[in-house]
Amino acid sequence: MPTTTPADPEVVTTPTRVRAAAPWGGYALAAAGAILFSSKGVLIKFAYAEGVDTETLLALRMGLSVPVYLAIGLMAVARSGRPAALDGRTLAASLAVGLLGYWFASYADFLGLAYISAPFERLILFTYPLFTVLLGAAFFGQPFRVKALFAFALSYAGLALVFTKDMEAAGFDATRDGAALVLASALAFALYQLFAKGQIARLGPKLFTCIAMTGAAAAAILQFFVVRDLGVLSTLTTKAWVYAAMIAVLSTILPSFLLSAALHRISAQANAAIGTVSPIATLVLAALFLGERVTAIDLAGAALVLAGVGWFTWAERR
Repeated sequence: MPTTTPADPEVVTTPTRVRAAAPWGGYALAAAGAILFSSKGVLIKFAYAEGVDTETLLALRMGLSVPVYLAIGLMAVARSGRPAALDGRTLAASLAVGLLGYWFASYADFLGLAYISAPFERLILFTYPLFTVLLGAAFFGQPFRVKALFAFALSYAGLALVFTKDMEAAGFDATRDGAALVLASALAFALYQLFAKGQIARLGPKLFTCIAMTGAAAAAILQFFVVRDLGVLSTLTTKAWVYAAMIAVLSTILPSFLLSAALHRISAQANAAIGTVSPIATLVLAALFLGERVTAIDLAGAALVLAGVGWFTWAERR
């Protein structure tokens, strides 16, 4: 069963051989990647304030970021050759998994941010490793341990606290809908990790990511053309374009490279542990740039979520 989780639920990483003495540079790279990933919710809030709708913003994010991943995948094939496992069935399966993890999960997440605060969104997403364990046991024949239920209870007690705080600001209906959408995103990403494991073993992480991102980008762009008019792009403000580019570069491309670089210097376990800074970073960024007030409920809820996920992950790795 998967016990190593990346710092952000939008990047799949694979463990690498660890040096005997992990340098501080690796920890710094992992922390920088986690913090940049945590800025996504804040930047999306800024883009929404400029009048950008969800479908347009997601299409811009995918359209601006996928060329980089595509180039990396093509270079990997050019250096190593086409894998023998890359047949039509594997290609179709990788595209389908990419639709689940990079399009649907991202779309539900973007929609949820229209209703709830960025810190609350990040806390919900952060619980996806628990879903990975439960779904793995239910549908993939993976072993199940009772401590996962206790970790769930602890984390969702924290989410319940933050829910009450968001409900006071946005109302019950909006908070419920937003939380349900982000929860669907976490569930989708948990399934994505379970399905992606076999495809990554066949194709390698670089080529798989290239195929998955390309499929997701195609879906996001097609969705844009179906539900929006191309003329919408000409109405976007300069700030809206800047925020979309920042989401693609600062919250998608750059942190994924930082985390990859970190995994060459530190263990995947250490990287996952450092990733716990992500929800806290979102809380701080939302307070600094969105003017959201950090309350005792926010801190208590975040502490419970981190304790639940952290305790479960630590116990599994032992």
